[in-house]
Amino acid sequence: MKNIIALFLREFKSYFLSPIAYVVLTMFLVITGYFFYANISVFLDYMMNMMMQAQYYRQMPPPVNVNEFVIMPLFHNFSIILLFMLPMITMRLFAEEKKTMTIELLMTSPLTTVQTILGKYLAALALFVIMLLPTIFYFVIIGIYGNPELYPIITAYVGLFFLGASLMAVGLLISSLTENQIIAAAVTFGIYLLMWTIGWMSSFAGPKFAEVINYLSIINHYNDFTRGIIDTKHILFYISFAFFGLYLTFRSVESIRWRV
Repeated sequence: MKNIIALFLREFKSYFLSPIAYVVLTMFLVITGYFFYANISVFLDYMMNMMMQAQYYRQMPPPVNVNEFVIMPLFHNFSIILLFMLPMITMRLFAEEKKTMTIELLMTSPLTTVQTILGKYLAALALFVIMLLPTIFYFVIIGIYGNPELYPIITAYVGLFFLGASLMAVGLLISSLTENQIIAAAVTFGIYLLMWTIGWMSSFAGPKFAEVINYLSIINHYNDFTRGIIDTKHILFYISFAFFGLYLTFRSVESIRWRV
Protein backbone atom coordinates (compact mmCIF):
# COMPACT_ATOMS: atom_id res chain seq x y z
CA MET A 1 0.00 0.00 0.00
CA LYS A 2 2.87 2.39 0.78
CA ASN A 3 4.30 1.87 -2.70
CA ILE A 4 0.95 2.71 -4.30
CA ILE A 5 0.60 5.88 -2.21
CA ALA A 6 4.17 6.94 -3.01
CA LEU A 7 3.63 6.52 -6.75
CA PHE A 8 0.21 8.15 -6.50
CA LEU A 9 1.72 11.25 -4.86
CA ARG A 10 4.51 11.40 -7.41
CA GLU A 11 2.12 11.18 -10.36
CA PHE A 12 -0.40 13.57 -8.86
CA LYS A 13 2.26 16.21 -8.16
CA SER A 14 3.67 15.81 -11.66
CA TYR A 15 0.34 16.95 -13.12
CA PHE A 16 0.73 20.32 -11.37
CA LEU A 17 4.44 20.62 -12.15
CA SER A 18 3.48 20.76 -15.83
CA PRO A 19 0.80 22.84 -17.60
CA ILE A 20 -1.46 19.79 -18.10
CA ALA A 21 -3.54 20.09 -14.92
CA TYR A 22 -3.98 23.86 -15.24
CA VAL A 23 -4.93 23.67 -18.93
CA VAL A 24 -7.38 20.79 -18.42
CA LEU A 25 -9.02 22.34 -15.35
CA THR A 26 -9.31 25.76 -16.98
CA MET A 27 -10.70 24.43 -20.26
CA PHE A 28 -13.18 22.17 -18.49
CA LEU A 29 -14.50 24.96 -16.26
CA VAL A 30 -14.71 27.48 -19.11
CA ILE A 31 -16.61 25.07 -21.37
CA THR A 32 -18.94 23.78 -18.64
CA GLY A 33 -19.49 27.37 -17.46
CA TYR A 34 -20.52 28.33 -20.98
CA PHE A 35 -23.02 25.46 -21.19
CA PHE A 36 -24.35 26.31 -17.73
CA TYR A 37 -24.94 29.91 -18.81
CA ALA A 38 -26.48 28.80 -22.12
CA ASN A 39 -28.85 26.29 -20.47
CA ILE A 40 -29.94 28.82 -17.85
CA SER A 41 -30.52 31.47 -20.53
CA VAL A 42 -32.65 29.13 -22.64
CA PHE A 43 -34.61 28.06 -19.54
CA LEU A 44 -35.27 31.67 -18.45
CA ASP A 45 -36.32 32.62 -21.97
CA TYR A 46 -38.69 29.66 -22.07
CA MET A 47 -40.15 30.59 -18.67
CA MET A 48 -40.65 34.19 -19.75
CA ASN A 49 -42.54 33.11 -22.88
CA MET A 50 -44.70 30.70 -20.86
CA MET A 51 -45.58 33.43 -18.34
CA MET A 52 -46.46 35.90 -21.11
CA GLN A 53 -48.70 33.34 -22.80
CA ALA A 54 -50.37 32.44 -19.51
CA GLN A 55 -50.93 36.12 -18.75
CA TYR A 56 -52.39 36.70 -22.21
CA TYR A 57 -54.84 33.81 -21.87
CA ARG A 58 -55.40 34.56 -18.17
CA GLN A 59 -54.22 31.11 -17.11
CA MET A 60 -51.73 29.78 -14.60
CA PRO A 61 -48.39 28.89 -16.25
CA PRO A 62 -47.77 25.13 -16.36
CA PRO A 63 -45.30 23.73 -13.80
CA VAL A 64 -41.74 23.39 -15.09
CA ASN A 65 -39.22 20.89 -13.75
CA VAL A 66 -35.80 22.58 -13.52
CA ASN A 67 -34.10 19.17 -13.32
CA GLU A 68 -35.58 18.12 -16.65
CA PHE A 69 -35.01 21.41 -18.46
CA VAL A 70 -31.61 22.45 -17.07
CA ILE A 71 -29.84 19.88 -14.91
CA MET A 72 -30.24 16.74 -17.06
CA PRO A 73 -29.05 18.48 -20.27
CA LEU A 74 -26.17 20.02 -18.32
CA PHE A 75 -24.94 16.65 -17.07
CA HIS A 76 -25.17 15.26 -20.59
CA ASN A 77 -23.04 18.18 -21.72
CA PHE A 78 -20.54 17.32 -18.98
CA SER A 79 -20.32 13.74 -20.22
CA ILE A 80 -19.60 14.87 -23.78
CA ILE A 81 -16.91 17.30 -22.64
CA LEU A 82 -15.17 14.42 -20.86
CA LEU A 83 -14.52 12.82 -24.25
CA PHE A 84 -12.13 15.67 -24.99
CA MET A 85 -10.70 16.28 -21.51
CA LEU A 86 -9.90 12.79 -20.23
CA PRO A 87 -7.44 11.85 -23.02
CA MET A 88 -5.33 14.83 -21.92
CA ILE A 89 -5.22 13.44 -18.39
CA THR A 90 -4.29 9.87 -19.32
CA MET A 91 -2.02 10.45 -22.33
CA ARG A 92 1.13 11.04 -20.31
CA LEU A 93 0.85 8.26 -17.71
CA PHE A 94 3.06 5.70 -19.48
CA ALA A 95 3.88 7.47 -22.74
CA GLU A 96 5.94 10.11 -20.95
CA GLU A 97 7.87 7.44 -19.05
CA LYS A 98 8.80 5.85 -22.37
CA LYS A 99 9.68 9.16 -23.99
CA THR A 100 11.97 10.25 -21.15
CA MET A 101 13.44 6.74 -20.80
CA THR A 102 12.40 6.54 -17.13
CA ILE A 103 10.29 3.47 -17.90
CA GLU A 104 13.34 1.26 -17.31
CA LEU A 105 13.83 2.70 -13.82
CA LEU A 106 10.13 2.22 -13.11
CA MET A 107 10.12 -1.38 -14.34
CA THR A 108 13.23 -2.32 -12.33
CA SER A 109 12.01 -0.63 -9.13
CA PRO A 110 10.53 -2.61 -6.20
CA LEU A 111 7.06 -1.68 -7.44
CA THR A 112 4.98 -4.53 -8.81
CA THR A 113 3.04 -4.11 -12.04
CA VAL A 114 -0.27 -3.90 -10.16
CA GLN A 115 1.13 -1.22 -7.83
CA THR A 116 2.44 0.78 -10.78
CA ILE A 117 -0.88 0.68 -12.60
CA LEU A 118 -2.97 1.50 -9.52
CA GLY A 119 -0.70 4.39 -8.49
CA LYS A 120 -0.96 6.02 -11.90
CA TYR A 121 -4.66 5.26 -12.32
CA LEU A 122 -5.60 6.67 -8.90
CA ALA A 123 -3.60 9.86 -9.59
CA ALA A 124 -5.54 10.40 -12.82
CA LEU A 125 -8.78 9.62 -11.02
CA ALA A 126 -7.97 12.16 -8.29
CA LEU A 127 -7.39 14.88 -10.88
CA PHE A 128 -10.70 13.95 -12.49
CA VAL A 129 -12.53 14.35 -9.15
CA ILE A 130 -10.85 17.73 -8.58
CA MET A 131 -11.99 18.74 -12.06
CA LEU A 132 -15.62 17.96 -11.16
CA LEU A 133 -15.69 19.61 -7.73
CA PRO A 134 -16.00 23.27 -8.89
CA THR A 135 -19.03 22.38 -11.00
CA ILE A 136 -21.00 21.88 -7.77
CA PHE A 137 -21.11 25.69 -7.64
CA TYR A 138 -23.43 25.67 -10.69
CA PHE A 139 -26.02 23.65 -8.83
CA VAL A 140 -25.64 25.75 -5.69
CA ILE A 141 -26.67 28.74 -7.83
CA ILE A 142 -29.63 26.79 -9.23
CA GLY A 143 -30.58 25.78 -5.67
CA ILE A 144 -30.56 29.41 -4.51
CA TYR A 145 -32.77 30.74 -7.30
CA GLY A 146 -34.75 27.60 -8.12
CA ASN A 147 -36.13 24.50 -6.49
CA PRO A 148 -34.25 21.53 -8.00
CA GLU A 149 -34.47 17.96 -6.76
CA LEU A 150 -31.24 17.12 -4.96
CA TYR A 151 -31.24 13.34 -5.40
CA PRO A 152 -30.97 13.31 -9.25
CA ILE A 153 -28.01 15.70 -8.98
CA ILE A 154 -26.23 13.32 -6.59
CA THR A 155 -26.94 10.27 -8.75
CA ALA A 156 -25.79 12.13 -11.87
CA TYR A 157 -22.45 12.87 -10.19
CA VAL A 158 -22.17 9.22 -9.17
CA GLY A 159 -22.78 8.18 -12.78
CA LEU A 160 -20.32 10.77 -14.06
CA PHE A 161 -17.64 9.40 -11.72
CA PHE A 162 -18.15 5.80 -12.86
CA LEU A 163 -18.26 6.91 -16.50
CA GLY A 164 -15.00 8.81 -16.13
CA ALA A 165 -13.32 6.00 -14.20
CA SER A 166 -14.14 3.45 -16.91
CA LEU A 167 -13.00 5.78 -19.71
CA MET A 168 -9.70 6.52 -17.97
CA ALA A 169 -8.92 2.81 -17.73
CA VAL A 170 -9.01 2.78 -21.54
CA GLY A 171 -6.81 5.88 -21.68
CA LEU A 172 -4.29 4.25 -19.37
CA LEU A 173 -4.16 1.22 -21.67
CA ILE A 174 -3.53 3.32 -24.78
CA SER A 175 -0.81 5.31 -23.01
CA SER A 176 1.00 2.06 -22.19
CA LEU A 177 1.09 1.13 -25.90
CA THR A 178 2.95 4.18 -27.24
CA GLU A 179 5.64 6.68 -26.29
CA ASN A 180 3.99 9.59 -28.12
CA GLN A 181 1.53 11.52 -25.97
CA ILE A 182 -0.24 13.09 -28.95
CA ILE A 183 -0.85 9.66 -30.48
CA ALA A 184 -2.08 8.37 -27.12
CA ALA A 185 -4.54 11.27 -26.80
CA ALA A 186 -5.78 10.97 -30.40
CA VAL A 187 -6.30 7.19 -30.26
CA THR A 188 -7.96 7.43 -26.86
CA PHE A 189 -10.37 10.09 -28.12
CA GLY A 190 -11.17 7.95 -31.17
CA ILE A 191 -11.99 4.94 -29.00
CA TYR A 192 -14.10 7.11 -26.66
CA LEU A 193 -16.06 8.44 -29.63
CA LEU A 194 -16.60 4.92 -30.99
CA MET A 195 -17.86 3.66 -27.63
CA TRP A 196 -20.11 6.71 -27.38
CA THR A 197 -21.73 6.35 -30.80
CA ILE A 198 -21.94 2.56 -31.04
CA GLY A 199 -25.50 2.70 -29.73
CA TRP A 200 -26.58 4.47 -32.92
CA MET A 201 -26.02 1.22 -34.82
CA SER A 202 -28.82 -0.47 -32.90
CA SER A 203 -31.44 1.09 -35.20
CA PHE A 204 -29.87 -0.75 -38.16
CA ALA A 205 -29.54 -4.13 -36.43
CA GLY A 206 -31.91 -6.94 -35.57
CA PRO A 207 -33.68 -7.02 -32.20
CA LYS A 208 -31.19 -9.35 -30.47
CA PHE A 209 -28.10 -7.70 -31.91
CA ALA A 210 -29.54 -4.27 -31.11
CA GLU A 211 -29.91 -5.29 -27.48
CA VAL A 212 -26.24 -6.30 -27.35
CA ILE A 213 -25.15 -3.03 -28.98
CA ASN A 214 -27.24 -0.96 -26.58
CA TYR A 215 -25.68 -2.78 -23.67
CA LEU A 216 -22.17 -2.07 -24.97
CA SER A 217 -22.92 1.62 -25.47
CA ILE A 218 -21.21 3.37 -22.61
CA ILE A 219 -23.58 6.36 -22.64
CA ASN A 220 -26.75 4.27 -22.38
CA HIS A 221 -25.70 3.18 -18.89
CA TYR A 222 -25.25 6.81 -17.86
CA ASN A 223 -28.71 8.06 -18.81
CA ASP A 224 -30.49 6.49 -15.82
CA PHE A 225 -28.13 8.22 -13.39
CA THR A 226 -29.21 11.64 -14.70
CA ARG A 227 -32.83 10.66 -14.05
CA GLY A 228 -32.15 9.89 -10.39
CA ILE A 229 -31.93 6.11 -10.86
CA ILE A 230 -29.04 4.09 -9.47
CA ASP A 231 -29.19 0.62 -11.00
CA THR A 232 -26.57 -1.91 -9.91
CA LYS A 233 -26.36 -3.32 -13.44
CA HIS A 234 -25.04 0.03 -14.66
CA ILE A 235 -22.51 0.25 -11.84
CA LEU A 236 -21.39 -3.33 -12.50
CA PHE A 237 -20.99 -2.51 -16.19
CA TYR A 238 -18.71 0.45 -15.47
CA ILE A 239 -16.70 -1.48 -12.86
CA SER A 240 -16.30 -4.42 -15.24
CA PHE A 241 -15.35 -2.08 -18.06
CA ALA A 242 -12.71 -0.36 -15.91
CA PHE A 243 -11.40 -3.69 -14.61
CA PHE A 244 -11.08 -5.03 -18.16
CA GLY A 245 -9.17 -1.92 -19.22
CA LEU A 246 -6.85 -2.20 -16.23
CA TYR A 247 -6.31 -5.90 -16.90
CA LEU A 248 -5.27 -5.20 -20.50
CA THR A 249 -2.98 -2.46 -19.18
CA PHE A 250 -1.47 -5.04 -16.82
CA ARG A 251 -0.71 -7.35 -19.74
CA SER A 252 0.78 -4.45 -21.71
CA VAL A 253 3.01 -3.29 -18.84
CA GLU A 254 4.06 -6.85 -18.12
CA SER A 255 5.31 -7.16 -21.70
CA ILE A 256 7.30 -3.95 -21.20
CA ARG A 257 8.80 -5.34 -18.00
CA TRP A 258 9.93 -8.51 -19.77
CA ARG A 259 11.54 -6.48 -22.56
CA VAL A 260 13.39 -4.34 -20.04
